[in-house]
Amino acid sequence: MKNKRNWLAAAVVVMLAVWLALLFDAPILGAMGDFLVKDGPPQKADVAVVLAGDSTGNRIHTAAQLVREGYAPKVVVSGPYGIYGHYESELAVAFAEQDGFPASYFVVVPHHALSTIEEARALMPELRKMGAKTVLLVTSDYHTRRAGKIFRAAAPDLKFYVVGAPDEYFSAHGWWKNRQGQKTFAIESMKTVAEWLGV
Repeated sequence: MKNKRNWLAAAVVVMLAVWLALLFDAPILGAMGDFLVKDGPPQKADVAVVLAGDSTGNRIHTAAQLVREGYAPKVVVSGPYGIYGHYESELAVAFAEQDGFPASYFVVVPHHALSTIEEARALMPELRKMGAKTVLLVTSDYHTRRAGKIFRAAAPDLKFYVVGAPDEYFSAHGWWKNRQGQKTFAIESMKTVAEWLGV
């Protein structure tokens, strides 16, 4: 019951913020979009990690390109179960291979995580086994602030460089112009507020 009330509170906060922003036009809406994005340029690292949750392939392509460009030797591919009886990591690697990235780039980590927090916990044993100290964390740009915070909390001894992959519908300064961008902003904002509330 408490979690339900917290989620409702998060939804109300986000809807109120968007309503107020609409009154004041694009600069505030753009600033709200900017808040979700907290990434930086890639750095040399021991490994790249690509998070699940992208059906377009932008995350896996961005991570594979980082290996191709020499920023990391391998990509750990997060793979929750549940897409028509498959792990997402299997489908992501197959997709990347179709576009010319070799299978040798990827280390598949299947799991049953249902949130970014659970995903961080599921991936840590593999990162520890690989002896990683520095990690390129690749996710959609709108997910970078929250994902970076979660992974740094899960492994404060590791150094995470968060790299944003583009999303075809969300952009920080244009998310309100299409329905899918609006939905992406609303869902990610609610998750961010819910995290602040400890849900």
